[in-house]
Order: sequence, then structure tokens, then C-alpha cells
Amino acid sequence: MIELDKTYDPKRVEDKWYAWWEQKGAFHSQPDRGGEAYCIVIPPPNVTGILHMGHALNNTIQDILIRWQRMKGRNTVWLPGTDHAGIATQNVVERALLEEKKTRDDLGREAFIERVWDWQRKYGGTIIAQLKKLGASCDWARERFTMDEGLSNAVAEVFIRLYEKGLVYRGNYIINWCPRCQTALADEESEHEPVKGKLYYIRYPIKNGKKREYVTVATTRPETLLGDTGLALHPLDPRFDELQAKTVLLPILERELTVVKDAFVDREFGTGIVKVTPAHDPNDFEMGRRHGLPQINVMNGDGTMNKEAGPYAGLDRFACREKIVEDLRARKLLEKVEEHAHSVGHCYRCHTMVEPRLSPQWFVKMKPLAKPAIDAVKDGRIRFIPERWTKVYLEWMENIRDWCISRQIWWGHRIPVFACEGCGHEWASKEQPAACPACRADKIRQDEDVLDTWFSSWLWPFSSFGWPEGNADLAFYYPSHALVTASEIIFFWVARMIMAGFEFMGDIPFREVYIHGTVRDDEGLKMSKSLGNSIDPLDIIEQYSADSLRFSLMMITATGQDVYVSNDKFEIGRNFCTKIWNAARYIQMQMKNGAVDPTDYSLKMRLLSADDKHIIARLQETIAACTENLKRYRFNDVAHSLYEFVWHQYCDWYVEYSKDILYGNDAARREQVLKVMHYALSHALRLLHPLMPFITEELWHAMGYGAESDSIMRAPWPKAMEEEELQKLGVKRQIVSYVDDKHDLIRIGRTLMKDYGLLPSQELQFVIKPANDRAAKTLEKDRSSIAALLKARALTIDKAFEPGGIVMPSGVSKLGTLYMSIEGLFDKTAETARLAAQLEKVSDHLARVNKKLGNMDFITKAPKKVVETQKALKDDLVEKAEKLKRLIETLSA
Repeated sequence: MIELDKTYDPKRVEDKWYAWWEQKGAFHSQPDRGGEAYCIVIPPPNVTGILHMGHALNNTIQDILIRWQRMKGRNTVWLPGTDHAGIATQNVVERALLEEKKTRDDLGREAFIERVWDWQRKYGGTIIAQLKKLGASCDWARERFTMDEGLSNAVAEVFIRLYEKGLVYRGNYIINWCPRCQTALADEESEHEPVKGKLYYIRYPIKNGKKREYVTVATTRPETLLGDTGLALHPLDPRFDELQAKTVLLPILERELTVVKDAFVDREFGTGIVKVTPAHDPNDFEMGRRHGLPQINVMNGDGTMNKEAGPYAGLDRFACREKIVEDLRARKLLEKVEEHAHSVGHCYRCHTMVEPRLSPQWFVKMKPLAKPAIDAVKDGRIRFIPERWTKVYLEWMENIRDWCISRQIWWGHRIPVFACEGCGHEWASKEQPAACPACRADKIRQDEDVLDTWFSSWLWPFSSFGWPEGNADLAFYYPSHALVTASEIIFFWVARMIMAGFEFMGDIPFREVYIHGTVRDDEGLKMSKSLGNSIDPLDIIEQYSADSLRFSLMMITATGQDVYVSNDKFEIGRNFCTKIWNAARYIQMQMKNGAVDPTDYSLKMRLLSADDKHIIARLQETIAACTENLKRYRFNDVAHSLYEFVWHQYCDWYVEYSKDILYGNDAARREQVLKVMHYALSHALRLLHPLMPFITEELWHAMGYGAESDSIMRAPWPKAMEEEELQKLGVKRQIVSYVDDKHDLIRIGRTLMKDYGLLPSQELQFVIKPANDRAAKTLEKDRSSIAALLKARALTIDKAFEPGGIVMPSGVSKLGTLYMSIEGLFDKTAETARLAAQLEKVSDHLARVNKKLGNMDFITKAPKKVVETQKALKDDLVEKAEKLKRLIETLSA
């Protein structure tokens, strides 16, 4: 046993034990170790990333699961790694180049890529070091990077297989384009945000129009009219029938436009007739294809207007919008402008407004891959927790669209497609070919684009274990068990991994998908740097400790619900660490006065009191609750169970109860109580370990619960005693119920003291009038313990007691009525006046709250949360007022 310091020093403890775990290889495992496999693959954070509160939540949950299963004896692997994050990483390096007044084009492709690798080698490990500070017990010997040699080989293998199977194709389609990153984005990478825009009603002249000189068309994007090649109206809308025989002119450029009828047109939008811009809108693209309309792209990749924009060439798209509106107004072709709120796509990386743009890109046909992934969720082979995400997943999968996988950047896996400049032959290959396989010409060009970052991530569950090579790791650890992730990447990542698992492994990639909530501030806003409301987990670790961060997050995280975080909430974990530490120190101090073996739990029924049996019973309930709730991913229930047991049942009640025995003279009882305390604490530390790994490892060694070379993470997960074992110790339901009632009786006594401003040091006198003969007998037998917990100078058990004319405040419990003598302890007149003053304050406050709640403007206009707070305050004030009235009445009797 190692003597504990007076106060807990988490910095020293956390650094010490993490280094010790790594030095011992405590997180590593191999298939030949045997046992049942349990595997989690980490959602690889971006190599550009730094730890944020979302990471802290996600990785704490994963670590809890892996540490729990490790203690259950499973052969566990938590595989870590980072994602090369194509667009994000390229942006970071390009910003650094700008400070040198250079661009990537100044360096050239190869030199730029080498510059990115330099950056990755220097900064890429930042988030890994931060995960270690959090306590993540990943198998770091297995760490992977999505552009390491093995994973790059897997990416090329998958592309070629899909290409040769006809599931990869190149096409000229409308895609989401980011003018800032100058690359295509998948649909899921274009995040729609509400925008306060305008609806412009523009007059399109009718050539030789006599009855009608123009037709009015509404649009939110006037700059795209330069690419219009038609107008469309609904086939059942008679308002514009005569237009089909007319020629409509494009404003300003005066290009002749075709008028078509199409059922896609919404007759209720704008004027009921819409412009068709096939190169700049996905719906217009499809409409244009149906009616054979030309496709005119009027923008460059950087969002400036190209030569097709005529006099507006060279202008930024938004400057072009302003100039066109100005010109339309001057020509009396702008009828009106209305405010118009709508949703617009933004780049998920740089938040630039996305431009729908016609562009040749590479796509994967997804429908053929989707069916087995749909079936696996429908038949329960893969389960979403919470279950509500199943519907979200299935709706997306059943309406899946082809995946745009090409990106116009340099950092990433270059598309392994080659074309012969001699004969035009195209083929896919892992190796750089020396000659065309069709004509043997040596002029060969590789596709310039790279693959979407998610194209490597969707292979993560098996590529990270060495696929496409067969090996023992892949055979043993695949499929993995739990995937822990956030809802926003169900489509980016989860769904695609399931499809890839079936296509390339012939099996599911994981069995359960736990979707946790979003981390928000206490006002409900999503935490982000731009809002300035983010909390840095590393600051919390520095201020409170990693264990405090982890436990507090779990305490406030309901299954699958959003997490509302503020700095003060981490005090929960810090205070809990202090409570556990002090409980362990208390036992150590008692061990000096006659040691017992801290691992000897040989308890003797005849020497166990009701309180001993009660704490043993409560521990079994806690073990069962923790085990069941971990199975169900109810992490907050695990945390609450442990908090209730350790703080309240163990520290508040059992430690307090023990003092009378441990400071007494009965050596046999003293030994039994110490054994019970060690038994309860050692099991509690094991239950706490997945949530609070550092303090539990420190106390496990300091208390002598394991050998010096053994880690608590290899200690067996506790199992609740069977009923037969409990019976042998005399742990019965009625005994447990009695101690619960005894605690209630003590609470009543403590409340009475608090109500009248009395202190335990005043050594009060109490009388209990038992509820019945059985209670009288039990209370008399337990009188010493009850008196000690009440810190009473005298405690009388009297079935026939009546207070007579003496003022004795009282409270009723199941065991009987507890009376407290206050004679001579204070001035009744002064106390009555004090209570009356309190009542007046409470009544005034209540009147103000009632007035507010009686105001219909407040009820209807104030936020619901504010109104509910006021209602709760009213209930609290009513209760306080009633209690103060009762206290005054008692003193006046």
C-alpha cells in the first residue's frame, strides 16, 4: 500500500500512468492471444484537426467501450489513425504559401505535394498526442494514415475493381462546385444553410411581340441568366400557351430562347414560368436534357464570369449580379425585387457558397452497391442506436444518387486512369505504365483529378487491417463490433462503409452503430470557433483533469441526445475525483491502526451489520446496472449509477456509519468493516475505470488491490453476486429496506436541524416514537449507530412518547416519528422573527413571479424555456412559503 497525498494531483498521475501503459504495451493485442475478439476502428480525425469537444465526447465513448470489453477478457483492438483530409489539408498548406506570396502553381504539382507531406510529418501527429491526453487506449502500434502505402494500395485496388466492373464512369453533369477550393463536392459535402436572399422579377422580351411585349420570370440568381437557353412552363398552365409560337429573347445578350413545357415546373413559384439554365442548375440540367437544350457554362472555376458572359466577363459572380441588376433596371427590364429566404449550399470545409456547375467528373454507380447494405440493416445484422436513425439511413439509401468521387485538387489519391494520346485508349492501372497496352505508344497521360477523401475512408474497417492482402488480423478482427460516430456523417461515411464491406469483404463492416448527439453550449447553439462559444477540451484537462472531463461528459450525455456543455459542468467530475480520493485516504488512515489484507474479502455473516449488508446489496445493484447500461449504450445511466453509489451510498452513508466502529474497541467488527470498505471500493474502482482510467489506476496500486506490474485495465469486470451468495451473507430485502428507512429517518433529523439553524456540534437530544413493535425492536438494537449519524447527545426510543407542552419539531418516517428537542437552544421569539422575515421575502418574490406568469404577453412571447423556469420557480417558492409557515406554527405552539 502506497500512502496517498492529502490532495489529488491529476497532472502528475495522468502523465505517469499514460507513459506506463504505453511502455508496457497495455493497449496492444494480437489474434494469437486468443479469446473472443472485440474491435473498434476509430473515425479517423482529419490530419489538420485539433481536439474539440465533439472529439472528446466521441473518443471517450469509444474508450469506455474498449476498456470495458478489455476487462471482460475480450481480445480487444481499438485501431487508430488519421485522415489525409484532401481539401482541408491543401487549404492549410496553400494559406501558408500565401504568406510567402506563392501559390501551388508556382511550386508545381510534385513540389506542392512534397510540401504537404512535410506539413503532415511536422503537424499531423498533433491530434494523436491530444487523444493520448484524453486517455484514449488505442492500439498505437497499429496507427494508420489514409495515404500511407498500404491504404493507398487498397484505394487503387478498389477503384480499378469498380472501374472494370463498370461501376465507375466519367460524365459531364451538374455538380456542386466550390469556387474557393476550386473543386467538385459530393451532395453531402454541400451543406445547406438559410440565406436571406432576393427574388428578382425579370422581363424577357418577346420578339415582335404585339399583344405581349415581354414575359416576366422570377429568379434568385440573375447572374446565371447569361447561361439561359430556354424558358419552361407547366403543360397544364394555360396562361402562357401563346408563348410556344413566339421567340423569347434573353435580356441584355438578346439570344433567342426556346420555350418548352415540362411537368417539373412549379406553377406557384414566381410567375409560373421559369428560366432554364442547364449548365448552372441540377433541375435545369435534367430539364434541358429532356428537351435537347444547349448547355452554356458562363463561369470560371474561381467564380468569375467567363467569355460566354459577354460584357460581364472577368467579374466576380456576385459583382456580376449587381451589375446585371443595375443594367436590367436601366433598360426597364427589372419589374420588382422581393425579399426571399431560401436555403443555399455551402462548402463543408470553407463555407463558401457553392455554385452548381456543369463539369466532367468521375462517379460511382451506387444503386447496385446499396441493396445488400439496405438488407443488412433491415434484417438486424447491423443495428443503429438510437433506433430512430435506422429510418434516416434507409430513406437515404433507398433514394441514393451516384457519388461524385473526383476532386480538382492535388493532395490526395490521384485517379489511376490513363489515356493514350495516340489511339485514345483509356484504362485503369496501379502502376505507371510505360506504354499503351493497345497500341504500344509511349505518350500517356494520367487523369489530373484526385479521389474524394471519403473514397479512402469508406474502406477504413478493412484497409486499415491490411486488405487486399489476407492476414490473421483481418480474419480475426473483421467485422468490428461498435462504430461510434455523429449523425452528420451517416451518409458521408457510415452508409458507404457498409456498402464497401459487402462489395469487397462480402460481409458487414460492424455490428452496431452508436450515433451520439451534437455538443452545444448551454444556450443550445452548436459549438464552433466562428461563434466563439467553443470550449477547448485541453483547457478543461489542464484546469480540472482528463477524468473530470470524461466523467462529466458522460454524466450529462443522454443516449443519442445533444450534449449541453458549459465550463462549470466539469466541476461535477472534479468534485467526484476528490470524493473518491478522500474515501481511499480515509481507509488508508484506518489501516494504520491495525491492517487487514485489502484483497481479503472473506466476510462473516455473523459479524455483518445491517449497514454492511446494505452497502453490499447496493454494490450488486450498481454492478448489474452498469453492465446492463453499457450493453445498451446508456452512458449517462452508468455515470449516474456510479455517482449515486460512490458519493451517496458509500461516502455519505457507509463511511459515516463506519466511524463509530473504526474508532471503537470491537476489533472483530473493525476488521469486518474494513474488509467491507475494501470490497466495495475495489469493485467501485473497477466499475469506474472505463470512465475514469487515471485516478482508478492510481488508487488500484496505492490501495494494494493489484500487483505492482498489473494494471486495473486487466482486472476482471465485476459480476453481481447471485442470490444464493447474498443469502449466505445474510443480505435480505427486508434488511436493505430497513437501512433505506433508517437513512430517511436520519435525513429528517438533519433537515430539522437545518430548518432551525442548529449545528451537529450542539449535541441535540432526539426521541423516536416507533411506528410499531417490530420497528421499536430494530431501532433499539441500532440505537448507537442512529445516534452517531445524528450526532445526538441523547437518543430515546419510546413507543408511548408524547411531547406534551414541550415544543419539539418532528418529522414522520416509515420507522416512526422523530422528535427534536429545542428547549434552551435558542431564543424562540428571535427565531420566530427570523423565520417571519424569511417568509415575507419569499412571499414578495412569489407575488412578483405570479404577476409575471399572469401576463399573457410574457406567456406567449417569452421563450418556452424561460416560461418553464418561472413556473418551476413558482412551485419552489410555494413550497418554501408553506414550510416556513409550518416552522413558525411549531414555535408558536
